[in-house]
Amino acid sequence: MSQSNTPLLDDVVLWSQETCRQRLYDVLPKLTALHHRSESWDDHIRVLKIITDMFLPHIGLSELEVECFSKILPKVEVMFQCMMKEIQDQVGGLSSQNTELCTLLRNILQAMMQIIDALSTCVRHVGSFEEAPELDAIRSLPTCILKVLRETFHHCKESEGLYCGRLSLVADLLQGLFKEAYSLQKGLLELLDRISLDSNASDEEISDIVTVIHSLLDICQIISNLDIALHANTWKFLIKLSLKYQSSVEEHLNHSDISTKMCENLLASFHNCVDLCEQMKHLGLQGTTQSPEYKLFQKNAKMCRFFANTLVHYIKEFQCFLTKYCSCFHKVYLQVTSKFPPSLCAPSLPVTLSDELNAAALVPMNAFLLQLLPLRSFAEVVLQDNLQLSPEHKLPQCLLLVSVLSQLASQPDEVLQLWYNGSQFSEETPRLPLFQALFISFRDCCTERKVPVLLPGVMMKGRAQVQVTLHHHVCVHICASVAALSPVYFPVLERCLIEAVLQADTQTALLSTDVWCFAARFGTAELCLHHVLLVAQLVKTCPPECYQAFHLGLLLRRMVFLMTSNHQMELVMHYPPSEVENLLVWRHVVLRALSPDARRHVETEILGLTHKVVTEWQNDGHKLGQVNGLKGALLALLVVVQGQPSDEQCVSSATRIVSQLWLRMSPDQVQTHTVLQRTLQLLLSISANLVKTIEPQVVCQALLCVDALVSQKCPDQLLLAALEFLSSLGKVFVPLDKQSQILPRLSSLFGALLADESWLLHHHGLEAFSHFAETTNHEEVISQSLCVEETKTKVVNYLSKIVKAEENVETRLKRLQLETSVTEQHTDKLENNNKEDVPNKPSEAAAEPCPKRARQETSTEEYSRYVQTAESALKALQDLTEGRANTTSPPPEWLQSRLQKLQTLITHMITARPTT
Repeated sequence: MSQSNTPLLDDVVLWSQETCRQRLYDVLPKLTALHHRSESWDDHIRVLKIITDMFLPHIGLSELEVECFSKILPKVEVMFQCMMKEIQDQVGGLSSQNTELCTLLRNILQAMMQIIDALSTCVRHVGSFEEAPELDAIRSLPTCILKVLRETFHHCKESEGLYCGRLSLVADLLQGLFKEAYSLQKGLLELLDRISLDSNASDEEISDIVTVIHSLLDICQIISNLDIALHANTWKFLIKLSLKYQSSVEEHLNHSDISTKMCENLLASFHNCVDLCEQMKHLGLQGTTQSPEYKLFQKNAKMCRFFANTLVHYIKEFQCFLTKYCSCFHKVYLQVTSKFPPSLCAPSLPVTLSDELNAAALVPMNAFLLQLLPLRSFAEVVLQDNLQLSPEHKLPQCLLLVSVLSQLASQPDEVLQLWYNGSQFSEETPRLPLFQALFISFRDCCTERKVPVLLPGVMMKGRAQVQVTLHHHVCVHICASVAALSPVYFPVLERCLIEAVLQADTQTALLSTDVWCFAARFGTAELCLHHVLLVAQLVKTCPPECYQAFHLGLLLRRMVFLMTSNHQMELVMHYPPSEVENLLVWRHVVLRALSPDARRHVETEILGLTHKVVTEWQNDGHKLGQVNGLKGALLALLVVVQGQPSDEQCVSSATRIVSQLWLRMSPDQVQTHTVLQRTLQLLLSISANLVKTIEPQVVCQALLCVDALVSQKCPDQLLLAALEFLSSLGKVFVPLDKQSQILPRLSSLFGALLADESWLLHHHGLEAFSHFAETTNHEEVISQSLCVEETKTKVVNYLSKIVKAEENVETRLKRLQLETSVTEQHTDKLENNNKEDVPNKPSEAAAEPCPKRARQETSTEEYSRYVQTAESALKALQDLTEGRANTTSPPPEWLQSRLQKLQTLITHMITARPTT
């Protein structure tokens, strides 16, 4: 500063307020020019303080910007930034020994505080006017202050790293600097709150307000970890200002940054709360409300509630500008809900803290979701196909869809169409119908279904609220939605239901079946009939052993219960059980679901057809190529006997059919031909239901077949059927003359199956053996089956209900997660390769000889196989004829002539010369 200007400053500081007022227009221009030309920080601050303390009080509101602020504040910004840069350049050499540098830095910090104090003086002067200032009248002031505040708060935030362990040398000044800045911001916000823009505000004024809002957003990011109260108040004013001038600024605001930062702050405060809860639990402070941790938890919980509610309000007001950021909103919802039960990754928190956190974060999520429902972009994010989610977000996604379903009832038609219909045109962003997305999401929650996770059930009048499984929870909400669904959306619902039934995950198909049955009960009887006929036709068109046929059969079985008697007869007439191709339908029907007339009709026709198929198979020489038709008839026969027919004639007919087939079953043939194993499985299941009417000789033949199969590796389902049959034998008393043939083999089979290493067979073996032991009169079988001490111990433990040491929750969860990945791979493989044969495991269709296949070259093995088959059949026939000779029931008259024909055939084969 030149020496010629020093006398002016020396004189001015001695003036009274009246002199300053009189000389204002004469001296102020000289002071502002002097301030602009000042080079040292001391001179700069000296002139600034003289202007703000002595002359500013005499400047009118209309002259502030032109005469003062626009001339001195740009220089203030520059000088303040230079001070910050000087500190950053010099701070590396700071130490307690370097007193000169320490003094320099402290002087700079004190100078910065003086600048902030001068700006506070400006704010107080503007605020002293009764009339609210216009933004044009103070345009330079907010801009300058916000830049100074941003620099100051950033410096305070980075001070620990910037001063590198030497913070104590300047800590008192930094604390004072922060307090001054805090006070300055508070004054500025109060001042800005008084300003108002009318609808005719200029573009420049609107730009200034937008700049203020964005500057406050920058400050919010800086102070997020400095002071909770300051952070909250700044955000409050930012949103308040945005809403106050919404119509003017909404098109100019950076909605991306505002909404994204709000989401980030919400999640940050939420995760801080969760961390503090776990910390208090670990320290045993969950019941202490006076601990520093609890007080900090409460502050963070308040911030969490504030950001959640503010975000909801912001979305409500600026909905149309936020369509690009719905992916962020979706992630916020998933991340918050994933930290609450029943999510498997939710921390175990004390009840009191969990309730507070629930009120702060989870409760606002319902209002949050309600604001997002009308947004097409949000629906597109939530309903996109192949949504790639981390395992911890799969359950929250499912619960999100359930919440959407529950809230749609109060929405207008355009919102219902958006969610229920899915994308309708190719130019739309693809989105699934809500029901389809919910079934897919439920399927993805495989681990949660196994645990199982529990959710609050629906409150019922007069009943306490209970915890229910995810299946129950989803099913109840879907059914409630179906009950209120407009008929226009029923075609979409039906398509979603059939898709869910036809996919590979059985529990998802079961959920769809539950909903479908509710819809059938809720609708008309004619609708139920229509659906039953449709499903029955689908059952007929499916390959009989595929998972789709199983799922459709389950649906058909349940829906028949819901039909009227007349409609059940219509089903019988539409798919007559007397036709072989219709047995694919009736194999899935529980006959007790039918009316008495319909049931008798179905039983009679199935028995008649089964007898016809068996007779034709016998008359045609028991060809393997006809076994599939035989299996279909046996499946239908199993339905009849499982229904426990009251007609003794039906039982007698079924017993005769089964006895004929058992006497044709050869263990050697069953081992050789895979196609016969399924037939044997059905025979075992049918025999278990008819065991009281089957003759001992037939039981001997059945045990002979089972014994031959148990000794070799055969399918588990066949052994499970064998266990069912063995268990049923406890209901019968074996005649004395047959006990030596049956009881030892029965003991041997039980012993072998109880020792099986497969957990599935072992468990079913224990169940079958315990059931047999409870009902049998042949107690010697029990003791002889338990010759091995280890097997005996397992049976005793099972009967005593002794449970092995249970795995802990964490270990069990890890195991279930590993099983889930295997299960998902299996279901995906089923769906992707439904029509392909599994390598090295030929299907039954492949194993069955094709009737039109070219004759294969004979071999020694083929000769041996056919001779063994003939020997087994003749031995069985011999046992039958000798057994009949001792009874009142003689052999049929045609038997003698048929045996003579067989003898002639054998003689011809012996004497004939083989051709080359």
